[in-house]
Parts: sequence; structure tokens; C-alpha cells
Amino acid sequence: MTNIVALTAANARRWADAKIAPNLAHFINGVAHRLVTAKPRYQSVEARTGVPWFITAVIHERESSQSWSANLANGDRWDRPTIHVPAHRGPFKSWEDAAVDALVNCSPHVARNTDWTVGGALTELESYNGLGYANHGIASPYLWASTDQYRSGKYIADGHFDPNAVDHQIGCAGLLRSMISIDPTIQFKEAA
Repeated sequence: MTNIVALTAANARRWADAKIAPNLAHFINGVAHRLVTAKPRYQSVEARTGVPWFITAVIHERESSQSWSANLANGDRWDRPTIHVPAHRGPFKSWEDAAVDALVNCSPHVARNTDWTVGGALTELESYNGLGYANHGIASPYLWASTDQYRSGKYIADGHFDPNAVDHQIGCAGLLRSMISIDPTIQFKEAA
């Protein structure tokens, strides 16, 4: 069982120490620009859920490479019932309706989160993908791929962990760092 308080503190420490892989910085910056450009769409979801727009943006990138035809919950199409976990969601009238459903009605119920500090937000993102990496004692690639905080270890299929596999997608933390450099209005809450 994952200790969420310890994981939140670990993610806050990793954030403070993390550096984007220099060879990927230009590529990550390009993706971050694309996400920031879509800020109004993400803000419409924030207005309905309370989830900060930039959190929804990085989930969207990780789950579907920002495909507007894909469900935020799992990357399946939103205009038909989903097949992957969470299965049997939809169809929906719009990407935004599917995103609201994913954040409000699907585990881990991101819209219920009240800790939007850097550690809390990163832990919520990690929970969105699953806490299996924390149980293996490694930094989650969902967050830390493309930074110096991640080396290897990846679930190559549901329930199948390979300690030698490497995640080649951009992690949420690297995206968030780049997005903040583009849009300084992106801010985490201060820790109490």
C-alpha cells in the first residue's frame, strides 16, 4: 500500500531537483507550446471541475498525445463507449464532456483533490496513471520520464512491470516545467 503523504513529499523533492533532459528540451518545449495554446479549452473543463487547466493538459498529452477525438480517461474515442479501463464510459457529446466525466466520475476522481501544491498535484497525476511505480520504489515515468529523476522501469501492459523497459513519452513534470516557462500564470498552490 502506498503512503500518499510520503509520496507527496517525495514528488515535491523530485520537482525541486528535476532537470529536463537537455537533448529533449527543444522537443518538450514544442509540445508545451501546443498545450498552452489550447488553454481556453482546458479552462472550460477547469470551470466545470475545479481541476487546474494545466493538469488536464498534461493528462491529455500523456493519454492521447493531445488528440481531441480521444477520451481523457484512457485515450479511447469519446464518441463511442470506451473499451479500455475505465470501460463503458460514453459516448459523449464533446471532448470537454468526456474530460469532465473522466475527472469527476472515474478513479482517482481528480476533481475531488484539494491539494494542488506541487507535491499534491504531482501525486494526483501519478494516481491517475496508477501507483504501481511507487510500490516498486521508483519514480513514475508518467511524471518523470524525460527528466533526470527517471531511468527505467515501465508497465508494458496492465499488471506487467518490466524493470528494464524505458518510457519514451514526455513525463508530466517535464511538460509542466516547460509550460511554466511559456505561461508564468501557471502556479501551484503554496504548501500550508
